[in-house]
Amino acid sequence: MTIQTIGVIGAGQMGSGIAHVCALAGYDVILNDIAKDRLEASINNIAGNLSRQVARGKISDADKDTAMRRIKTTTALEAFEAVDFAIEAATENEAVKKKIFQELCPRIGKNAILASNTSSISITRLASSTDRPERFIGVHFMNPVPVMQLVELIRGIATEEETFSAANALVRRLGKTPANSEDFPAFIVNRILLPMINEAVYTLYEGVGTVEAIDTSMRLGANHPMGPLQLADFIGLDTCLSVMQVLYEGLADSKYRPCPLLVKYVEAGWLGQKTKRGFYDYRGEKPVPTR
Repeated sequence: MTIQTIGVIGAGQMGSGIAHVCALAGYDVILNDIAKDRLEASINNIAGNLSRQVARGKISDADKDTAMRRIKTTTALEAFEAVDFAIEAATENEAVKKKIFQELCPRIGKNAILASNTSSISITRLASSTDRPERFIGVHFMNPVPVMQLVELIRGIATEEETFSAANALVRRLGKTPANSEDFPAFIVNRILLPMINEAVYTLYEGVGTVEAIDTSMRLGANHPMGPLQLADFIGLDTCLSVMQVLYEGLADSKYRPCPLLVKYVEAGWLGQKTKRGFYDYRGEKPVPTR
């Protein structure tokens, strides 16, 4: 099938990044969010990120201007009538995602493909809440989307080959590399990454090391670009907790039990960089460990 117009639902960090790369690759983009101020912030963020690419010589000023013109914003799902491929990038909550798809299905063409950017939730379950499980697929971008090369493609039990082929071609046109994952909790990347982060939180919780010692050890001892607790703050501690809960409930293995300290931080509203406090305090000139 021919894909020309892509709809993105959710104008947060992931949705903004997806809209950015799709517009830059030549697709028309309709970016939706329930909050008008988030849409305005998203457009400003996209413009700023494109400007950084111009400054680094990655794209031209003309490329930036053309990409920005391709992006339209809306708070109404009715605007998705002309969409060929719709990507949901809302919060990592199954009930929220299902509600979005139930509201979206009557408003898009019968041949349009639906996709979720979920990082952990069953694609089969999400697909079953729609009117087109055979045209539903998981397309999990990594954060930050304009920089990271990998996209996980996850088929649900009903996903047809045509749907997979269309998603695969789209990802490659974006200049990304697809990796195919079976529909198991947290797929590939987060099945491996999040338990490591959770174990780092346990290491902090049990007093084995401080925030600074743990992150320094993994940066210099394992050659990681950033420590696991710094990475958790970047991802969002609420997202980390959601993925660990999906793993724990979906695989029924105690090794995936979320660390109580991670739960406590989320309950406190200390979610990382987006709330200015997590394992680090970001309110000053430079981040300071909170433990």
